[in-house]
Amino acid sequence: MKIVQGSTSGYRRISTQDVAAAFDPRRLIQARRIEGLTKTSLARQLDVTPMSVTHWESGSNQPNADHIVELAQVLNVPEAFFAIGRPYIHVSQSDAHFRSLRRTPVAQRQKATAYVEQVWELTYALEKYVRLPEVDVPGLSNGESTSLGLDPADAARHVRNHWKLGLGPIPRVVRTLEKHGIILTLAEFAGESTPTVDAFSTSRLPRPIIVLTPERAKDVYRHRFTAAHELGHLVLHGESAHGDVKLEKEADEFAAEFLTPEESITPLLPSRMDLRALDQLSKEWGVSIESLIYRCRELGIVSDSAYRRAFQRLNQLRKVELFVGNPVNRHPGEMPILLREAFKMAEIKDLPLPVLADELAMRPARVRQLLGITDRRPKLAFV
Repeated sequence: MKIVQGSTSGYRRISTQDVAAAFDPRRLIQARRIEGLTKTSLARQLDVTPMSVTHWESGSNQPNADHIVELAQVLNVPEAFFAIGRPYIHVSQSDAHFRSLRRTPVAQRQKATAYVEQVWELTYALEKYVRLPEVDVPGLSNGESTSLGLDPADAARHVRNHWKLGLGPIPRVVRTLEKHGIILTLAEFAGESTPTVDAFSTSRLPRPIIVLTPERAKDVYRHRFTAAHELGHLVLHGESAHGDVKLEKEADEFAAEFLTPEESITPLLPSRMDLRALDQLSKEWGVSIESLIYRCRELGIVSDSAYRRAFQRLNQLRKVELFVGNPVNRHPGEMPILLREAFKMAEIKDLPLPVLADELAMRPARVRQLLGITDRRPKLAFV
C-alpha cells in the first residue's frame, strides 16, 4: 500500500433542518436494515404509522426535523447520516453469494448486504488517502465478470498459476487474497441477529468483497476453506444466478483444488482411512481432516463405505474433544488486516478516526467495527 494525496472534509456542521431538506431515502433503508428492523418495528418506536416509513423510504415524502432526531437515536447514527451528498452504492441480495442462502431469512440477508455497502463506503474513503493493491483476480475487472470457460478445478489451477503459488500448501490464504486486491472482513455484525449468515461475497463492486463470520473463525481450517470457497464464487460465478446448490458445489470443488492441488496431494493421501496420517496432512496443508476425507473419496482413493466409516469415527472422537478446532485468532495471517492497515497509513495524512467517521457520517464505534478494530474501552452507564 502507498499513501496518496487526499484531503479531509472537516467535521460536518449541518443542521437538522438541512438534513431534513436534503434527506436521502436510501440512507434510511440502509440504517434500518443494519439495525435489523422492519418498517413496522421502526414505526412503532417512532410512534408513526408504517405507511409513513414507507413514504420516507420511497422518497414520496420526507421526515421532518423532529423525525430526523428520533431516527438518528433509534438507528444509532448521526443525524448527518441521512443527508445526500456522500458516495453510495446499492448491493442487492441477488448481488451476493450466500453460503447458506436457503436457511438465511430475507431480513438477515438485507442486514448483511447493507453491511457490505458500508464496507465499500469505508474502502472508497480510504482509497482517497492510500493506494490499495490492484484487483488481480482472473475473470474480474472493475466489477465486471468475464467467464474463464473453465471447470472449478481448472479455474483453481489457473488462479494458482496466475498468482505464482506453486503446488504446495498456501501458508496464509486470507493474506494472499488481500494481496491481490480483495477486501475481506471478519464480520462482527453477525452475532445473534444474523445467526444463519455463514459467509458471503460479491463481485459486483469495483473491488470484490468477501465477508467471513466469527462462526467459521472458531476453526482456522474451516475459515481458510470458506475464504477459498468465496474466491471460487468470485472467479466462477460473477454473472450466475445466486443461491443454486450446483454453484455451491462448484465453489467447494474450486476450494479443494485451490488448497490441495490434486497433483500434489494425491501421492500423500493414505490408501486407508488413517486419521493420524490425515491429522498430520491437515496441519501441513492447512485444511480440515473432513476436507481431506472428502478429497480421498473425490479422487477415488477410498470407497464410499470407508469414507462413511471415517466420518463416523471422526465424529466420535470430536465428541470426546479430540481433534478440536484451532481458532483463527491464533493465526495472524488469516485475520483480515487490509482495511485496518490502510487506516493506519491514512492517519499519517491527518485522517484520525473522528475525521474519518465524520466523512462517512457514521459514529466512530461503527467505523471501528467496519475496520475490524476491537473497542477495548470500558463501557460506562448512568446509575
